[in-house]
Amino acid sequence: MPGSQNWKAAMTRRPHETPARHGRRRLAFAGLVVAFALLLSGCSPVEERGYLPKGVTSLSPEITSFWKTTWLWALGMGVLVWGLIIYCMVRYRRKKTDTGLPPQLAYNVPIEILYTVVPVIMVAVLFGKTVQLENKMLDTTSQKNQVVVNVVGKQWSWDFNYVHEEVYDAGAQAEVSRDTGVLEGSLPTLYLPVNERVEFILTSRDVIHSFWVIPFLQKMDMIPGKVNKFAVTPTEIGTFQGKCAELCGAYHSQMLFEVKVVSKANYEKHIQSLRQRGDIGFLSNALSRSSLEPDQQQYLPPNIQKSEIVEGK
Repeated sequence: MPGSQNWKAAMTRRPHETPARHGRRRLAFAGLVVAFALLLSGCSPVEERGYLPKGVTSLSPEITSFWKTTWLWALGMGVLVWGLIIYCMVRYRRKKTDTGLPPQLAYNVPIEILYTVVPVIMVAVLFGKTVQLENKMLDTTSQKNQVVVNVVGKQWSWDFNYVHEEVYDAGAQAEVSRDTGVLEGSLPTLYLPVNERVEFILTSRDVIHSFWVIPFLQKMDMIPGKVNKFAVTPTEIGTFQGKCAELCGAYHSQMLFEVKVVSKANYEKHIQSLRQRGDIGFLSNALSRSSLEPDQQQYLPPNIQKSEIVEGK
C-alpha cells in the first residue's frame, strides 16, 4: 500500500549521473564519430558508389547519388534507433543497489505523435524523390532521340532492329561449355554511338524477358503484346555486358549480349556492314507468339513498305 516501505522502495529513483560519467559518454560518442569519418575517408571508388556498378550514361551520376543518399539516411536512422536502444539498456539497467520496480510510465503523447509523423514524412519524401527520378529514367519525348533501337527478346537470345537506319541484327543463343562453363563463340552485340540519345523500344516474341545493360543502371521488362520504352545517353566508349534479368525458361542464364558504345564513325561502319550482309529492313512482329495489343504503339516507322518486313528469322 502507499506509504509502506515496499512502495517507497519501488518508487525510489536512481541518483542522477555524475558529471564525470556524462563527460565519458560524450567522449565515447566523439570517438565514434571520428572512427566513422576515418572509415569513410578510406573508401574505394566501389564503396563510394554504394557498391553499384560504374554507370556510363548521362543519368548515372543522379541514379548513383540517389542510391547512396537513401542508404545513408537509412543508416543514420538505424544508428539513431540502435543508439537509443543501447543507451536505454545501459542507462536504465538494474543495479545491485536497486530495489523494487522503477517508475512506470503508461504513455507519452508528444513522443508517440513524433514517432508517427516523422516516419510518414520520411516515406513521403522518399516516394516523391523516387517518382521524380523514375520520370527522368522513363522520359522518351522531352529530347530528340538520335538513335532508335527495337530490342526483341526471344527464348533465348536477342534481335536488334535499328529503326532509323532500316537494318537489323538477328542474334543466336549464347553457347556455354558444359565442362568449363566458359562462353564459346560470340554474343549478340548491340552497337550504340557515344554521346547520342538512344531510345530503346522493347518487345518480346514469347515470354516475359527483361532488358538489362548492367552499367546503364536501369532495366525494363519486355512483356508479350506490349511495347515498353526508355532512353539513355551513353557517355563512355567501351564494351558492356547485358543479360536477361527475368527468369524466362531453361536457358535463361545463357540469354546474354554485349553493348559496344563506339564513336559515330564506327557506329556508321557497323550499320554499313549490316547492309552489306543483307540484313536490310525490319524483323516482323509476326514472329511473336502474341500480336501487339491494339492500343500499343508500333515500333516500325510510318509508311513502311511490306517488302521491308523480313519474315522467318
